[in-house]
Amino acid sequence: MKKYMFYPALALVLMLGSCELVEVENPNVKEDSFIGSGNSAVEWTDGMRRQMSLMVASNTEFTELVSDNYFNNYTASSKVFDIPQINFFDQDVANIQAGIHRTMEMCDYGLTKVLPADAGSKPLQRAELLMYKAYTHLLAAELFVGMPATVLGEVLSPQVHRNTAITLLNDAQPLFTEANDRLVCALLRARAYYGLGNAAQARTEANTAIQNPLLLRQVLYGTTNGPGNGFQANIFTTSGANPFAPLPRLDFLDPKYFNTNQTAALDQKPIAIAKAEEAYLIIAEAMVSSNDLSGARTTLKNMLTECVSKRATTSLSDKAETRNGGNKVYPVTAMKVKFDAASAEKDGYILNRQTGNITAYQVSGTKVIAAEIDAANTQDEMLYLVYLLRQEVFMAEGRRMTDLGIRFPVSERERLGNSNVKPEHTQAIMPSFIPKNREMDDFEINAATGVVTIKHDMNKVLVQHKTAAGIMPFIN
Repeated sequence: MKKYMFYPALALVLMLGSCELVEVENPNVKEDSFIGSGNSAVEWTDGMRRQMSLMVASNTEFTELVSDNYFNNYTASSKVFDIPQINFFDQDVANIQAGIHRTMEMCDYGLTKVLPADAGSKPLQRAELLMYKAYTHLLAAELFVGMPATVLGEVLSPQVHRNTAITLLNDAQPLFTEANDRLVCALLRARAYYGLGNAAQARTEANTAIQNPLLLRQVLYGTTNGPGNGFQANIFTTSGANPFAPLPRLDFLDPKYFNTNQTAALDQKPIAIAKAEEAYLIIAEAMVSSNDLSGARTTLKNMLTECVSKRATTSLSDKAETRNGGNKVYPVTAMKVKFDAASAEKDGYILNRQTGNITAYQVSGTKVIAAEIDAANTQDEMLYLVYLLRQEVFMAEGRRMTDLGIRFPVSERERLGNSNVKPEHTQAIMPSFIPKNREMDDFEINAATGVVTIKHDMNKVLVQHKTAAGIMPFIN
C-alpha cells in the first residue's frame, strides 16, 4: 500500500479556518528547496491523499452522530450532536470547517505553486488535486449553511460551492487517463446537480457513471505514516463495549469498518467518497419526482442486482461486541424490530453476535428486497424506499445528516476574524421536523415480546415533509 507523506515544506501557509493560519514546519526542508525540486509534485499529491483521508474520517465521525445512524454511547467525541444541538461556538464545528478549508487550501497551493514549479509534474496529478478540491466544495455545500472559499473571503452559498465543484470536475475529467476516474468525475457532478435540484442534468451524469455498475472511489487508511481511520475505532472495538452504537434497525450494517489483523493499526478499512449506488439512487429519485414509478422500480432493482449484491462482504467474528456499557442499553440478542410504533415487526435487523460470525458489508448493504420495491405503488411509498436505501447504502459514510436537512453554521473562529460572516451565517439549520432531546436515537426494548420499537422512523418523517426546504431536492 502506498505510503502517504506529511506536508513536506517549511512555512507553507495552510488554512485551518478561513481566518486562522498556521505554518507547517519541517526542520529538514525549506519552501524554496522544496518548490521545484524533482519530486515535489509526487510528494505533494501523496500528502493530499493523506489530508483527504483525515478530513473524511473526521467529517464521518461527527455527521454520523448528528444523524439518526449512530449514538455516542460513551466516547470523548461530541456529547451534544446527538441531541442534536449545533452551536457556532462549538469547537467541533470549527474543526470540521477547518478540515475542509485546510484541504481546499492545500489543493490550491499544489495547483498554483507546487505543480507549475515541478518540470516533472504530470497532468494526472493536476487532475487528482482538481477532483479533491471539487470534493471540498461539495462538502461545504452539503454540510454548512455557507462557507468562505478564501482567506477572509465572503461566505459562499451552497449553490455557488456546487457550481464551483462542477467547473473543477469539468477541468479534471479530461486529464484523467483511466476510464473509472473519469466516471468518478461524472458521479460527483451528478451529486452536485442533485443538490442543485437539477434532475435532468443529474440523471445524465448518473447514467454516465453507471457505465461501471461497481464504480468505487475510496480514501485509504492504515499506511506506515498513517492516518488511521478514527471512525473505525469508534464503531469496532475488542473491549466488548459499544462506543458509537447504531440505531437498532441499522444494527446489521455495523461495523462497516473493522480489523481482523492482530496489528489493528495496519488493518484500517477505507471509506467510500463516490460509488455507483449513488448514481442509481439519483436516477430513481428523479424518476419518482416525475411520477415515473415504473422506471424507478426498475432502477432500484437494478441497483440491488448489478451493484449492492456484488459488493464485498466479510464473515467476521464480532463476539467481543456485546452491545453493553455506556449510557444506553442496546439489544444483544436477535430481536424483532419495529421502525416506529405504527410499523410491522421485522426480523433480521438486530443480530446476535454470540452465535457465530456475522456478515460485514464493506461497501454497501441493505435489507430492502425486490418484492418491497414492487409493492410500492405511490410516489410517497417510492420516496420512502429511496431514502431508506440511501440511509442503508451510505451508512457510516457521513451522508445522512445532509439528507435530514441539517446544516452546520459558520464557526465562531471564522466569525471573529472575518467581517463577511453575518449573524445569519452563525445559525445552524435544524428543520422543525427533527426530533429533539436525542429522540432520533431513541427506542424501547420489550424483553417479554422480543421486540425493539424505534421512536421515530425518520424516513417516514422525511416523506411527510417532502416539500420542506433543504431536503429531497427534486421534489422542491
